[in-house]
Amino acid sequence: MDSDDEPWGGSDDDPVAVGDYYYDCSDGGGGGGGEEDEGSDCAGDDYEVREEVASMREKRYIVLSENDIHERQEEAIRRVSSIFSIPRESACILLRHYKWNISKLSDEWFADEERVRHFVGLPTNGAVLPDCQELTCGICFEGYSTSALSSAGCVHLYCHECWEGYISASINDGPGCLSLRCPEPSCTAMVLEETINRLAKDEEKVKYKQFLSCSYVEDNKKIKWCPAPDCTRAVEFLGDENYDVSCMCKFSFCWNCTEETHRPVSCETVSKWILKNSAESENVNWIIANSKPCPKCKRPIEKNHGCMHMTCRPPCKFQFCWLCLGDWSEHGSRTTGGNYACNRYEADKKKGIYDEAEAQRERAKNSLVRYTHYFERWASNQKSRQKAQGDLQKFESELAKLSDILGIPESQLKFIPEAWSQIVECRQVLQWTYAYGYYLDDKAKNDFFVYLQGEAESGLERLHKCAEKDIHAILPKAGETEPLPSLQDFNEFRVKLAGLTSVTRNYFENLVQALEAGLEDVRVTGGQSTSKKKARTASKRKPSAKGKSGRNKKARITIS
Repeated sequence: MDSDDEPWGGSDDDPVAVGDYYYDCSDGGGGGGGEEDEGSDCAGDDYEVREEVASMREKRYIVLSENDIHERQEEAIRRVSSIFSIPRESACILLRHYKWNISKLSDEWFADEERVRHFVGLPTNGAVLPDCQELTCGICFEGYSTSALSSAGCVHLYCHECWEGYISASINDGPGCLSLRCPEPSCTAMVLEETINRLAKDEEKVKYKQFLSCSYVEDNKKIKWCPAPDCTRAVEFLGDENYDVSCMCKFSFCWNCTEETHRPVSCETVSKWILKNSAESENVNWIIANSKPCPKCKRPIEKNHGCMHMTCRPPCKFQFCWLCLGDWSEHGSRTTGGNYACNRYEADKKKGIYDEAEAQRERAKNSLVRYTHYFERWASNQKSRQKAQGDLQKFESELAKLSDILGIPESQLKFIPEAWSQIVECRQVLQWTYAYGYYLDDKAKNDFFVYLQGEAESGLERLHKCAEKDIHAILPKAGETEPLPSLQDFNEFRVKLAGLTSVTRNYFENLVQALEAGLEDVRVTGGQSTSKKKARTASKRKPSAKGKSGRNKKARITIS
Protein backbone atom coordinates (compact mmCIF):
# COMPACT_ATOMS: atom_id res chain seq x y z
CA MET A 1 0.00 0.00 0.00
CA ASP A 2 2.89 2.31 -0.76
CA SER A 3 1.69 3.52 -4.14
CA ASP A 4 -1.47 5.51 -4.83
CA ASP A 5 -1.65 4.07 -8.32
CA GLU A 6 -0.81 0.40 -7.78
CA PRO A 7 -1.44 -0.50 -4.14
CA TRP A 8 -1.80 -4.20 -4.86
CA GLY A 9 1.01 -4.50 -7.43
CA GLY A 10 4.14 -6.26 -6.17
CA SER A 11 7.62 -6.98 -7.46
CA ASP A 12 8.51 -10.39 -8.79
CA ASP A 13 11.94 -10.66 -7.18
CA ASP A 14 13.09 -14.28 -6.88
CA PRO A 15 16.31 -15.95 -5.68
CA VAL A 16 18.74 -16.62 -8.53
CA ALA A 17 21.43 -19.32 -8.58
CA VAL A 18 24.79 -18.03 -9.90
CA GLY A 19 27.73 -20.43 -9.98
CA ASP A 20 28.38 -21.99 -6.58
CA TYR A 21 26.50 -19.24 -4.77
CA TYR A 22 22.81 -18.57 -4.35
CA TYR A 23 21.82 -14.92 -4.63
CA ASP A 24 18.61 -13.13 -3.86
CA CYS A 25 18.45 -9.99 -5.93
CA SER A 26 15.87 -7.41 -6.83
CA ASP A 27 15.34 -5.94 -10.27
CA GLY A 28 18.00 -3.37 -10.94
CA GLY A 29 16.09 -1.71 -13.76
CA GLY A 30 13.22 -0.34 -11.71
CA GLY A 31 14.53 3.21 -11.83
CA GLY A 32 14.10 3.69 -15.57
CA GLY A 33 11.31 5.79 -17.03
CA GLY A 34 8.52 4.51 -19.21
CA GLU A 35 9.82 6.37 -22.25
CA GLU A 36 13.12 4.58 -22.01
CA ASP A 37 11.44 1.19 -21.85
CA GLU A 38 9.22 1.78 -24.86
CA GLY A 39 10.66 0.43 -28.07
CA SER A 40 13.45 -1.44 -26.28
CA ASP A 41 13.71 -5.17 -26.80
CA CYS A 42 16.02 -5.49 -23.77
CA ALA A 43 18.36 -7.62 -25.84
CA GLY A 44 21.39 -5.34 -26.15
CA ASP A 45 24.71 -6.22 -24.55
CA ASP A 46 24.81 -2.95 -22.61
CA TYR A 47 21.39 -3.61 -21.14
CA GLU A 48 22.37 -7.12 -20.02
CA VAL A 49 25.57 -5.86 -18.42
CA ARG A 50 23.67 -3.13 -16.55
CA GLU A 51 21.12 -5.68 -15.33
CA GLU A 52 23.83 -8.06 -14.14
CA VAL A 53 25.78 -5.33 -12.32
CA ALA A 54 22.61 -3.98 -10.69
CA SER A 55 21.49 -7.42 -9.55
CA MET A 56 24.92 -8.25 -8.12
CA ARG A 57 24.95 -4.91 -6.28
CA GLU A 58 21.54 -5.45 -4.77
CA LYS A 59 21.89 -9.08 -3.70
CA ARG A 60 20.78 -9.57 -0.12
CA TYR A 61 22.39 -12.84 0.91
CA ILE A 62 24.64 -15.68 -0.23
CA VAL A 63 24.15 -19.37 0.52
CA LEU A 64 27.45 -21.10 1.31
CA SER A 65 28.13 -24.81 0.98
CA GLU A 66 30.66 -26.65 3.14
CA ASN A 67 33.27 -26.26 0.40
CA ASP A 68 32.56 -22.53 0.15
CA ILE A 69 33.03 -22.14 3.91
CA HIS A 70 36.28 -24.12 3.87
CA GLU A 71 37.66 -22.14 0.92
CA ARG A 72 36.81 -18.79 2.55
CA GLN A 73 38.38 -19.92 5.80
CA GLU A 74 41.58 -21.09 4.14
CA GLU A 75 41.78 -17.89 2.09
CA ALA A 76 41.49 -15.79 5.26
CA ILE A 77 44.23 -17.83 6.96
CA ARG A 78 46.54 -17.59 3.94
CA ARG A 79 45.97 -13.86 3.71
CA VAL A 80 46.79 -13.18 7.37
CA SER A 81 49.76 -15.54 7.28
CA SER A 82 51.17 -13.71 4.26
CA ILE A 83 50.53 -10.16 5.51
CA PHE A 84 51.80 -10.79 9.07
CA SER A 85 54.63 -13.15 8.01
CA ILE A 86 53.62 -15.75 10.58
CA PRO A 87 53.01 -19.52 10.35
CA ARG A 88 49.60 -20.76 9.19
CA GLU A 89 48.74 -22.18 12.64
CA SER A 90 49.42 -18.83 14.33
CA ALA A 91 47.25 -17.02 11.76
CA CYS A 92 44.44 -19.48 12.45
CA ILE A 93 44.62 -18.84 16.21
CA LEU A 94 44.58 -15.06 15.70
CA LEU A 95 41.59 -15.17 13.35
CA ARG A 96 39.63 -17.38 15.71
CA HIS A 97 40.31 -15.06 18.62
CA TYR A 98 39.19 -12.04 16.56
CA LYS A 99 36.13 -13.89 15.21
CA TRP A 100 37.53 -13.98 11.67
CA ASN A 101 37.51 -10.19 11.45
CA ILE A 102 40.67 -9.46 9.46
CA SER A 103 40.21 -5.68 9.60
CA LYS A 104 40.06 -5.53 13.39
CA LEU A 105 42.94 -7.99 13.73
CA SER A 106 45.13 -5.96 11.37
CA ASP A 107 44.47 -2.69 13.21
CA GLU A 108 45.44 -4.12 16.60
CA TRP A 109 48.35 -6.22 15.30
CA PHE A 110 50.14 -3.35 13.62
CA ALA A 111 49.38 -1.03 16.55
CA ASP A 112 50.99 -3.34 19.14
CA GLU A 113 52.08 -6.79 18.00
CA GLU A 114 53.56 -7.78 21.38
CA ARG A 115 50.35 -7.00 23.23
CA VAL A 116 48.27 -9.04 20.76
CA ARG A 117 50.66 -12.00 20.99
CA HIS A 118 50.55 -11.95 24.78
CA PHE A 119 46.78 -11.51 24.87
CA VAL A 120 46.08 -14.36 22.44
CA GLY A 121 48.80 -16.68 23.75
CA LEU A 122 51.26 -16.75 20.83
CA PRO A 123 54.91 -17.04 21.94
CA THR A 124 57.27 -14.41 20.56
CA ASN A 125 60.21 -16.78 20.26
CA GLY A 126 60.45 -20.55 20.34
CA ALA A 127 61.11 -22.25 23.67
CA VAL A 128 64.74 -23.12 24.50
CA LEU A 129 64.99 -26.67 25.85
CA PRO A 130 67.46 -27.44 28.67
CA ASP A 131 70.69 -29.16 27.60
CA CYS A 132 69.89 -32.50 29.23
CA GLN A 133 69.67 -36.07 27.97
CA GLU A 134 66.56 -36.75 30.08
CA LEU A 135 63.77 -34.46 31.28
CA THR A 136 60.74 -34.96 33.52
CA CYS A 137 57.12 -34.79 32.21
CA GLY A 138 55.17 -32.13 34.08
CA ILE A 139 52.08 -34.37 34.38
CA CYS A 140 53.16 -37.99 35.00
CA PHE A 141 56.63 -36.98 36.38
CA GLU A 142 58.34 -39.75 34.44
CA GLY A 143 61.74 -39.23 32.85
CA TYR A 144 61.89 -39.01 29.03
CA SER A 145 64.35 -38.02 26.35
CA THR A 146 63.85 -34.60 24.79
CA SER A 147 62.55 -36.19 21.57
CA ALA A 148 59.66 -37.79 23.53
CA LEU A 149 58.53 -34.47 25.02
CA SER A 150 56.63 -31.53 23.50
CA SER A 151 55.44 -28.10 24.57
CA ALA A 152 52.96 -25.48 23.38
CA GLY A 153 55.82 -23.16 22.44
CA CYS A 154 56.54 -22.44 26.09
CA VAL A 155 59.00 -23.97 28.61
CA HIS A 156 56.53 -26.53 29.99
CA LEU A 157 57.31 -29.99 28.63
CA TYR A 158 55.03 -33.04 28.70
CA CYS A 159 55.35 -36.54 27.30
CA HIS A 160 53.43 -37.45 24.17
CA GLU A 161 51.19 -39.89 26.01
CA CYS A 162 50.05 -37.18 28.47
CA TRP A 163 49.61 -34.73 25.60
CA GLU A 164 47.42 -37.26 23.77
CA GLY A 165 45.18 -37.73 26.83
CA TYR A 166 44.99 -33.98 27.45
CA ILE A 167 44.07 -33.20 23.83
CA SER A 168 41.60 -36.10 23.62
CA ALA A 169 39.70 -34.98 26.72
CA SER A 170 39.52 -31.39 25.42
CA ILE A 171 38.28 -32.35 21.93
CA ASN A 172 35.63 -34.68 23.34
CA ASP A 173 34.38 -31.82 25.54
CA GLY A 174 33.39 -29.79 22.46
CA PRO A 175 34.42 -26.65 20.54
CA GLY A 176 36.30 -25.30 23.56
CA CYS A 177 39.26 -27.33 22.29
CA LEU A 178 39.88 -24.53 19.76
CA SER A 179 41.03 -22.36 22.69
CA LEU A 180 43.16 -25.08 24.28
CA ARG A 181 46.13 -23.75 26.24
CA CYS A 182 49.18 -25.24 27.90
CA PRO A 183 48.33 -27.73 30.71
CA GLU A 184 50.27 -25.55 33.16
CA PRO A 185 47.53 -23.42 34.86
CA SER A 186 49.67 -20.28 35.00
CA CYS A 187 50.70 -20.49 31.33
CA THR A 188 48.67 -18.79 28.56
CA ALA A 189 50.40 -20.37 25.55
CA MET A 190 47.92 -21.63 22.94
CA VAL A 191 48.11 -25.19 21.63
CA LEU A 192 48.52 -24.83 17.86
CA GLU A 193 46.86 -26.98 15.19
CA GLU A 194 50.26 -28.44 14.30
CA THR A 195 50.51 -29.94 17.79
CA ILE A 196 46.99 -31.37 17.48
CA ASN A 197 47.81 -32.99 14.12
CA ARG A 198 51.07 -34.44 15.46
CA LEU A 199 49.82 -35.86 18.76
CA ALA A 200 46.05 -36.49 18.53
CA LYS A 201 44.31 -39.64 17.26
CA ASP A 202 42.90 -39.69 13.73
CA GLU A 203 39.23 -39.47 14.77
CA GLU A 204 40.01 -36.57 17.09
CA LYS A 205 41.82 -34.73 14.30
CA VAL A 206 38.63 -35.00 12.22
CA LYS A 207 36.54 -33.61 15.10
CA TYR A 208 38.99 -30.74 15.59
CA LYS A 209 38.81 -29.77 11.90
CA GLN A 210 35.00 -29.87 12.07
CA PHE A 211 34.99 -27.56 15.10
CA LEU A 212 37.42 -25.24 13.32
CA SER A 213 35.26 -25.12 10.19
CA CYS A 214 32.11 -24.47 12.24
CA SER A 215 33.82 -21.64 14.10
CA TYR A 216 34.03 -19.64 10.86
CA VAL A 217 30.21 -19.56 10.80
CA GLU A 218 29.40 -19.50 14.51
CA ASP A 219 31.90 -16.75 15.36
CA ASN A 220 30.95 -14.62 12.35
CA LYS A 221 28.20 -12.05 12.95
CA LYS A 222 27.21 -12.00 9.27
CA ILE A 223 26.84 -15.77 8.74
CA LYS A 224 24.38 -18.25 10.26
CA TRP A 225 23.67 -21.93 9.71
CA CYS A 226 20.53 -22.97 7.87
CA PRO A 227 18.24 -24.32 10.64
CA ALA A 228 16.72 -27.02 8.40
CA PRO A 229 17.33 -30.59 9.64
CA ASP A 230 20.37 -32.27 8.04
CA CYS A 231 21.30 -29.14 6.06
CA THR A 232 25.00 -28.27 6.25
CA ARG A 233 24.84 -24.94 4.39
CA ALA A 234 25.16 -21.46 5.87
CA VAL A 235 23.76 -18.10 4.80
CA GLU A 236 25.76 -14.88 4.71
CA PHE A 237 23.50 -11.83 5.10
CA LEU A 238 24.67 -8.76 3.21
CA GLY A 239 22.26 -6.24 4.69
CA ASP A 240 18.65 -5.28 4.11
CA GLU A 241 15.57 -4.66 6.20
CA ASN A 242 14.06 -7.87 4.84
CA TYR A 243 15.59 -10.82 6.71
CA ASP A 244 13.75 -13.53 4.75
CA VAL A 245 16.23 -15.90 3.10
CA SER A 246 15.92 -19.21 1.23
CA CYS A 247 18.56 -21.90 1.45
CA MET A 248 19.37 -24.14 -1.51
CA CYS A 249 17.67 -26.96 0.42
CA LYS A 250 14.47 -24.94 -0.24
CA PHE A 251 13.98 -24.11 3.45
CA SER A 252 13.01 -20.47 4.01
CA PHE A 253 13.73 -18.78 7.33
CA CYS A 254 14.27 -15.44 8.99
CA TRP A 255 18.02 -14.78 9.15
CA ASN A 256 17.62 -12.51 12.18
CA CYS A 257 15.90 -14.99 14.55
CA THR A 258 16.41 -18.25 12.55
CA GLU A 259 12.72 -19.11 12.90
CA GLU A 260 10.68 -19.94 9.80
CA THR A 261 9.87 -16.92 7.63
CA HIS A 262 7.20 -14.93 9.43
CA ARG A 263 6.38 -11.80 7.48
CA PRO A 264 4.46 -9.62 8.27
CA VAL A 265 5.12 -10.01 12.02
CA SER A 266 8.34 -8.97 13.75
CA CYS A 267 10.83 -11.36 15.34
CA GLU A 268 9.73 -10.07 18.74
CA THR A 269 6.10 -10.96 18.00
CA VAL A 270 7.12 -14.43 16.80
CA SER A 271 9.05 -14.99 20.01
CA LYS A 272 6.05 -13.95 22.11
CA TRP A 273 3.65 -16.09 20.06
CA ILE A 274 5.82 -19.23 20.21
CA LEU A 275 6.30 -18.74 23.96
CA LYS A 276 2.57 -18.31 24.45
CA ASN A 277 1.83 -21.49 22.50
CA SER A 278 4.24 -23.48 24.63
CA ALA A 279 3.60 -21.80 27.99
CA GLU A 280 1.09 -22.78 30.67
CA SER A 281 -0.75 -19.45 30.61
CA GLU A 282 -3.66 -20.72 28.49
CA ASN A 283 -3.94 -23.85 30.63
CA VAL A 284 -4.34 -21.60 33.66
CA ASN A 285 -6.96 -19.55 31.82
CA TRP A 286 -8.86 -22.71 30.94
CA ILE A 287 -8.80 -23.88 34.55
CA ILE A 288 -10.06 -20.50 35.78
CA ALA A 289 -12.78 -20.32 33.13
CA ASN A 290 -14.08 -23.89 33.37
CA SER A 291 -13.43 -25.12 36.90
CA LYS A 292 -13.77 -24.22 40.56
CA PRO A 293 -11.49 -25.24 43.45
CA CYS A 294 -12.68 -27.78 46.00
CA PRO A 295 -13.40 -25.78 49.19
CA LYS A 296 -11.42 -28.30 51.23
CA CYS A 297 -8.35 -29.44 49.23
CA LYS A 298 -8.40 -26.64 46.56
CA ARG A 299 -8.09 -29.16 43.70
CA PRO A 300 -9.69 -27.72 40.51
CA ILE A 301 -12.94 -29.47 39.51
CA GLU A 302 -14.78 -29.20 36.19
CA LYS A 303 -18.57 -29.54 36.07
CA ASN A 304 -19.68 -30.68 32.62
CA HIS A 305 -23.21 -31.97 33.39
CA GLY A 306 -25.58 -33.00 36.17
CA CYS A 307 -26.80 -31.33 39.33
CA MET A 308 -25.04 -28.96 41.73
CA HIS A 309 -24.03 -31.74 44.12
CA MET A 310 -20.28 -32.19 43.69
CA THR A 311 -18.00 -34.81 45.27
CA CYS A 312 -14.23 -34.32 45.21
CA ARG A 313 -11.99 -37.23 44.18
CA PRO A 314 -10.34 -39.49 46.80
CA PRO A 315 -8.72 -39.07 49.24
CA CYS A 316 -10.58 -35.77 49.82
CA LYS A 317 -14.16 -36.91 49.00
CA PHE A 318 -15.57 -33.59 50.22
CA GLN A 319 -19.17 -32.97 49.09
CA PHE A 320 -20.15 -29.39 48.29
CA CYS A 321 -22.48 -27.16 46.28
CA TRP A 322 -21.13 -26.09 42.87
CA LEU A 323 -22.73 -22.65 43.07
CA CYS A 324 -21.95 -21.41 46.58
CA LEU A 325 -19.14 -23.90 47.36
CA GLY A 326 -20.79 -24.59 50.74
CA ASP A 327 -20.90 -27.94 52.53
CA TRP A 328 -23.58 -30.11 50.87
CA SER A 329 -24.75 -31.39 54.25
CA GLU A 330 -26.23 -27.92 54.81
CA HIS A 331 -28.15 -28.07 51.51
CA GLY A 332 -31.48 -29.65 50.69
CA SER A 333 -34.77 -29.19 48.85
CA ARG A 334 -36.28 -27.24 51.75
CA THR A 335 -33.29 -25.13 52.76
CA THR A 336 -31.55 -24.23 49.52
CA GLY A 337 -33.90 -25.19 46.67
CA GLY A 338 -32.86 -28.76 45.76
CA ASN A 339 -30.11 -30.33 43.69
CA TYR A 340 -30.38 -27.97 40.71
CA ALA A 341 -30.52 -24.59 42.48
CA CYS A 342 -29.03 -22.75 45.44
CA ASN A 343 -30.93 -19.99 47.23
CA ARG A 344 -27.86 -19.03 49.24
CA TYR A 345 -25.89 -18.42 46.08
CA GLU A 346 -28.65 -16.27 44.56
CA ALA A 347 -28.93 -14.18 47.74
CA ASP A 348 -25.15 -13.69 48.02
CA LYS A 349 -24.93 -12.89 44.31
CA LYS A 350 -27.40 -10.02 44.74
CA LYS A 351 -25.17 -8.68 47.51
CA GLY A 352 -22.19 -8.71 45.10
CA ILE A 353 -20.20 -11.30 47.00
CA TYR A 354 -19.35 -13.30 43.85
CA ASP A 355 -18.83 -10.34 41.52
CA GLU A 356 -15.02 -10.43 41.50
CA ALA A 357 -14.79 -14.21 41.10
CA GLU A 358 -17.35 -14.21 38.28
CA ALA A 359 -15.61 -11.29 36.56
CA GLN A 360 -12.27 -13.09 36.75
CA ARG A 361 -13.83 -16.23 35.33
CA GLU A 362 -15.47 -14.26 32.52
CA ARG A 363 -12.20 -12.51 31.64
CA ALA A 364 -10.38 -15.82 31.55
CA LYS A 365 -13.07 -17.33 29.34
CA ASN A 366 -12.99 -14.42 26.88
CA SER A 367 -9.20 -14.52 26.74
CA LEU A 368 -9.26 -18.26 26.12
CA VAL A 369 -11.89 -17.99 23.37
CA ARG A 370 -9.92 -15.21 21.64
CA TYR A 371 -6.63 -17.09 21.82
CA THR A 372 -8.24 -20.32 20.60
CA HIS A 373 -9.75 -18.47 17.62
CA TYR A 374 -6.37 -17.18 16.42
CA PHE A 375 -4.36 -20.28 17.31
CA GLU A 376 -6.67 -22.71 15.50
CA ARG A 377 -6.51 -20.67 12.29
CA TRP A 378 -2.76 -20.22 12.64
CA ALA A 379 -2.32 -23.98 13.03
CA SER A 380 -4.78 -24.73 10.19
CA ASN A 381 -2.82 -22.60 7.72
CA GLN A 382 0.39 -24.25 8.91
CA LYS A 383 -1.05 -27.67 8.04
CA SER A 384 -2.30 -26.39 4.69
CA ARG A 385 1.16 -25.01 3.94
CA GLN A 386 2.82 -28.33 4.78
CA LYS A 387 0.40 -30.18 2.49
CA ALA A 388 1.03 -27.64 -0.27
CA GLN A 389 4.77 -28.22 0.12
CA GLY A 390 4.18 -31.92 -0.46
CA ASP A 391 2.12 -31.16 -3.58
CA LEU A 392 4.85 -28.83 -4.84
CA GLN A 393 7.49 -31.53 -4.47
CA LYS A 394 5.20 -34.01 -6.23
CA PHE A 395 4.70 -31.79 -9.28
CA GLU A 396 8.40 -30.90 -9.44
CA SER A 397 9.38 -34.58 -9.44
CA GLU A 398 6.76 -35.57 -12.04
CA LEU A 399 7.14 -32.60 -14.37
CA ALA A 400 9.23 -34.52 -16.93
CA LYS A 401 6.79 -37.44 -16.91
CA LEU A 402 3.83 -35.09 -17.35
CA SER A 403 5.63 -33.40 -20.23
CA ASP A 404 5.96 -36.73 -22.05
CA ILE A 405 2.29 -37.66 -21.50
CA LEU A 406 0.89 -34.34 -22.65
CA GLY A 407 3.44 -33.85 -25.40
CA ILE A 408 4.19 -30.33 -24.14
CA PRO A 409 7.72 -29.01 -23.45
CA GLU A 410 8.68 -29.05 -19.78
CA SER A 411 9.42 -25.33 -19.88
CA GLN A 412 5.74 -24.64 -20.67
CA LEU A 413 4.61 -26.61 -17.61
CA LYS A 414 6.66 -24.69 -15.05
CA PHE A 415 3.68 -22.44 -14.33
CA ILE A 416 2.24 -25.32 -12.26
CA PRO A 417 5.08 -25.63 -9.68
CA GLU A 418 5.33 -21.82 -9.69
CA ALA A 419 1.68 -21.66 -8.64
CA TRP A 420 2.26 -24.21 -5.86
CA SER A 421 5.35 -22.34 -4.73
CA GLN A 422 3.25 -19.18 -4.48
CA ILE A 423 0.58 -21.07 -2.51
CA VAL A 424 3.20 -22.24 -0.01
CA GLU A 425 4.53 -18.70 0.41
CA CYS A 426 1.08 -17.16 0.78
CA ARG A 427 -0.04 -19.83 3.25
CA GLN A 428 2.92 -18.91 5.42
CA VAL A 429 2.06 -15.21 5.25
CA LEU A 430 -1.61 -15.92 6.01
CA GLN A 431 -0.57 -18.17 8.89
CA TRP A 432 1.38 -15.39 10.57
CA THR A 433 -1.30 -12.76 9.98
CA TYR A 434 -3.25 -14.51 12.74
CA ALA A 435 -0.39 -13.91 15.18
CA TYR A 436 -0.34 -10.31 13.91
CA GLY A 437 -4.08 -9.97 14.56
CA TYR A 438 -3.83 -11.43 18.06
CA TYR A 439 -1.49 -8.66 19.18
CA LEU A 440 -3.27 -5.88 17.27
CA ASP A 441 -4.99 -3.72 19.91
CA ASP A 442 -6.18 -0.77 17.79
CA LYS A 443 -9.92 -1.25 17.16
CA ALA A 444 -10.01 0.78 13.92
CA LYS A 445 -6.95 -0.96 12.51
CA ASN A 446 -8.26 -4.34 13.60
CA ASP A 447 -11.53 -3.88 11.67
CA PHE A 448 -9.64 -2.97 8.49
CA PHE A 449 -7.11 -5.75 9.09
CA VAL A 450 -9.87 -8.37 9.33
CA TYR A 451 -11.27 -7.16 6.01
CA LEU A 452 -7.88 -7.32 4.28
CA GLN A 453 -7.17 -10.72 5.80
CA GLY A 454 -10.50 -12.03 4.58
CA GLU A 455 -9.83 -10.81 1.04
CA ALA A 456 -6.38 -12.41 1.12
CA GLU A 457 -7.78 -15.72 2.34
CA SER A 458 -10.49 -15.69 -0.34
CA GLY A 459 -8.01 -14.98 -3.14
CA LEU A 460 -5.63 -17.67 -1.91
CA GLU A 461 -8.45 -20.22 -1.75
CA ARG A 462 -9.27 -19.48 -5.41
CA LEU A 463 -5.65 -20.05 -6.43
CA HIS A 464 -5.40 -23.19 -4.28
CA LYS A 465 -8.61 -24.62 -5.74
CA CYS A 466 -7.44 -23.97 -9.29
CA ALA A 467 -4.06 -25.63 -8.69
CA GLU A 468 -5.48 -28.56 -6.74
CA LYS A 469 -8.82 -29.38 -8.41
CA ASP A 470 -9.24 -27.50 -11.71
CA ILE A 471 -5.92 -28.91 -12.90
CA HIS A 472 -7.50 -32.37 -13.22
CA ALA A 473 -9.23 -31.14 -16.38
CA ILE A 474 -5.89 -31.21 -18.23
CA LEU A 475 -4.35 -34.22 -16.48
CA PRO A 476 -4.80 -37.78 -17.79
CA LYS A 477 -6.85 -40.02 -15.49
CA ALA A 478 -5.24 -43.22 -14.28
CA GLY A 479 -6.57 -46.36 -15.96
CA GLU A 480 -8.69 -44.48 -18.51
CA THR A 481 -8.13 -44.10 -22.24
CA GLU A 482 -9.91 -40.80 -22.74
CA PRO A 483 -8.32 -38.45 -25.29
CA LEU A 484 -5.89 -35.87 -23.94
CA PRO A 485 -7.15 -32.29 -23.54
CA SER A 486 -6.88 -30.05 -26.55
CA LEU A 487 -4.17 -27.41 -26.84
CA GLN A 488 -6.86 -24.74 -26.47
CA ASP A 489 -8.05 -26.23 -23.14
CA PHE A 490 -4.47 -26.39 -21.91
CA ASN A 491 -3.77 -22.78 -22.88
CA GLU A 492 -6.97 -21.58 -21.21
CA PHE A 493 -6.03 -23.33 -17.98
CA ARG A 494 -2.46 -21.99 -18.15
CA VAL A 495 -3.72 -18.43 -18.57
CA LYS A 496 -6.14 -18.86 -15.68
CA LEU A 497 -3.63 -20.38 -13.24
CA ALA A 498 -0.80 -18.02 -14.18
CA GLY A 499 -3.15 -15.05 -13.84
CA LEU A 500 -4.34 -16.12 -10.40
CA THR A 501 -0.73 -16.69 -9.35
CA SER A 502 0.28 -13.19 -10.41
CA VAL A 503 -2.73 -11.49 -8.83
CA THR A 504 -2.31 -13.38 -5.56
CA ARG A 505 1.42 -12.64 -5.44
CA ASN A 506 0.84 -8.92 -5.92
CA TYR A 507 -1.95 -8.79 -3.35
CA PHE A 508 0.03 -10.61 -0.67
CA GLU A 509 3.20 -8.63 -1.27
CA ASN A 510 1.39 -5.36 -0.75
CA LEU A 511 -0.60 -6.76 2.15
CA VAL A 512 2.69 -7.64 3.85
CA GLN A 513 4.05 -4.14 3.20
CA ALA A 514 0.90 -2.57 4.65
CA LEU A 515 0.99 -4.72 7.79
CA GLU A 516 4.71 -4.21 8.32
CA ALA A 517 4.07 -0.47 8.12
CA GLY A 518 1.52 -0.90 10.92
CA LEU A 519 -1.51 -0.02 8.73
CA GLU A 520 -0.43 3.58 9.15
CA ASP A 521 -2.86 4.83 6.49
CA VAL A 522 -5.91 3.70 8.52
CA ARG A 523 -7.84 6.37 10.43
CA VAL A 524 -11.22 6.65 12.11
CA THR A 525 -14.01 8.86 10.72
CA GLY A 526 -17.51 8.79 12.12
CA GLY A 527 -16.86 5.67 14.19
CA GLN A 528 -15.75 3.59 11.18
CA SER A 529 -12.26 2.59 10.06
CA THR A 530 -11.21 4.12 6.74
CA SER A 531 -8.17 4.01 4.51
CA LYS A 532 -6.53 6.96 2.79
CA LYS A 533 -5.77 4.85 -0.30
CA LYS A 534 -8.02 5.11 -3.29
CA ALA A 535 -10.72 2.49 -3.41
CA ARG A 536 -10.44 2.01 -7.15
CA THR A 537 -6.85 0.77 -6.87
CA ALA A 538 -7.63 -1.49 -3.95
CA SER A 539 -10.07 -3.41 -6.10
CA LYS A 540 -7.92 -3.31 -9.23
CA ARG A 541 -5.75 -6.33 -8.48
CA LYS A 542 -7.19 -7.98 -5.42
CA PRO A 543 -9.27 -11.21 -5.52
CA SER A 544 -12.96 -10.36 -5.80
CA ALA A 545 -14.53 -12.89 -3.44
CA LYS A 546 -14.80 -12.20 0.28
CA GLY A 547 -12.84 -14.38 2.68
CA LYS A 548 -14.20 -16.38 5.58
CA SER A 549 -12.93 -14.06 8.26
CA GLY A 550 -14.25 -11.01 6.43
CA ARG A 551 -17.55 -12.41 5.21
CA ASN A 552 -19.72 -10.57 7.75
CA LYS A 553 -17.54 -7.50 8.06
CA LYS A 554 -18.42 -4.18 6.47
CA ALA A 555 -15.20 -2.35 5.73
CA ARG A 556 -15.72 1.05 4.22
CA ILE A 557 -12.79 2.46 2.25
CA THR A 558 -13.25 6.15 1.58
CA ILE A 559 -11.50 8.32 -0.98
CA SER A 560 -9.53 11.12 0.67
